[in-house]
Amino acid sequence: MKKTLIASLIAFGALTSAHAKDIVDTAVAAGSFKTLVTAIQAAGLVDTLKGKGPFTVFAPTDAAFAKVPKADLDALLKDKAKLTAVLTYHVVPGKVMAADVKAGKVKTVQGSELTIGTMGGVTVDNAKVTATDITADNGVIHVIDTVVMPK
Repeated sequence: MKKTLIASLIAFGALTSAHAKDIVDTAVAAGSFKTLVTAIQAAGLVDTLKGKGPFTVFAPTDAAFAKVPKADLDALLKDKAKLTAVLTYHVVPGKVMAADVKAGKVKTVQGSELTIGTMGGVTVDNAKVTATDITADNGVIHVIDTVVMPK
């Protein structure tokens, strides 16, 4: 009886314990970042974004990538160096929650600075933030409606 109870409790604990997801797993689970995940894979950034972090990712949706002309997107996906630069431009070191966002310039992992605006909603360069604070165990994702390009 005692062994059965312990086995049941262990099984229940295994079923109810939340499996932590990193930035990549969280993006995959969301279902609206298929192009972003494909780009992360093509650039060889999966291991980085599954790493310790923390990272803040301004993640363009599939609809945001659809705004990029197909020929330009196809060319970008084939140019690993340029693709890596574009993707890391969407990533800021640290975990910045929406409540902590301030207008101004913020340095990206790519090395350039993004311009954050807070008038009439939050913007990142020319992209609008459409959803915030999607937490992962190694950072946070904020959804944007446009792919931003480094200067």
